[in-house]
Amino acid sequence: VKPMIPRCSVPKAVPVGKSASLHCHENEGYPKSTYSWYRNSEPLSPDVKSNARFQNSSYTLNPTTGTLVFHAVHKGDTGRYSCIATNDAGFAKCEEQEMEV
Repeated sequence: VKPMIPRCSVPKAVPVGKSASLHCHENEGYPKSTYSWYRNSEPLSPDVKSNARFQNSSYTLNPTTGTLVFHAVHKGDTGRYSCIATNDAGFAKCEEQEMEV
């Protein structure tokens, strides 16, 4: 079963240095969906350490739960965030939401 459009929650504004949690979830898809996050239409790597572009970011992305946690946000984390739920039957994307740091 193809995933439904996931529910995404993105904080509107986060003070520099604070943590922020972004959530993405849908429960219609079968098999269970995996989640990927995008900032300004660029995919966020689930493995920050292996990707030089994200070395300055301190976040944890869990593809199974759809949770994206920034441990200490900085100005560079400002942007439009969206999430895609994917399974064998297809994918669905939530609308982009702005997070300001």
